[in-house]
Amino acid sequence: MPAFPLIPRQQLIKHVALLLSTRKRVLINHVFLSKLQPLGKVCVTNPIFCSHYRNVDFNFSELWYLFSSSSKGIKAAEVLEKEGITCNLTLIFSKAQAIACAEAGCTLISPFVGRIMDWYKNHDKVQGYEPSEDPGVKSVSEIYNYFKKFGYKTIVMGASFRNKGEILELAGCDRLTISPQLLEELSSCHDTVEKKLDETVSKHLDLHKIDMNEATFRWMMNEDAMATEKLAEGIRNFAADIFKLETIIKKKVHTH
Repeated sequence: MPAFPLIPRQQLIKHVALLLSTRKRVLINHVFLSKLQPLGKVCVTNPIFCSHYRNVDFNFSELWYLFSSSSKGIKAAEVLEKEGITCNLTLIFSKAQAIACAEAGCTLISPFVGRIMDWYKNHDKVQGYEPSEDPGVKSVSEIYNYFKKFGYKTIVMGASFRNKGEILELAGCDRLTISPQLLEELSSCHDTVEKKLDETVSKHLDLHKIDMNEATFRWMMNEDAMATEKLAEGIRNFAADIFKLETIIKKKVHTH
């Protein structure tokens, strides 16, 4: 692994960005978001938050901010999207989070199929589910149908798959992010792939539009034990991983 020279943060960001051939995602530590007050003045007006990335010499359109889908993460993304900065909201475990993200104008959300299924397997004391009954699959399908029914532009990208059955059951979703292991399994699979999600079908479903606001968001999350637990767990794990990465980089900087 190449050593990191002692250089300004903008140059370090550029150095890392140039090593990547696809869209670059900047994961924002929730510990930072928790210190920002008030919600409506987060982000773009805060030089600490954005100045490190504004002056980096590479295509800014390739830079995506990655936020956890808490109320603060969603509000931060809303402000950035209005400034033309693309945001990916992750740790999506519920329709409440998804709708709040869509109404905030977020570019893309990542609902976690496998992690939802993991929670329900443990809760229901079962070995697994048929793909069509998989709680994670059902959650993403519900979100997709809701978005297409009511004309939201936010991209739904299913993530965190545990088996190919989940993937095939979500054929037709806007995007899917699939691990190399499951891609290999799919490449040798000869099952007929049927389009399960279809925007034209979604538009004709009889769905009720939810009037999403802060109070509704918090109540819906309160009533969803799985989403509340998995979001908190995900935020803790992200924060721990960022701390580990910062420790590695600091050691390399001080060494050289």
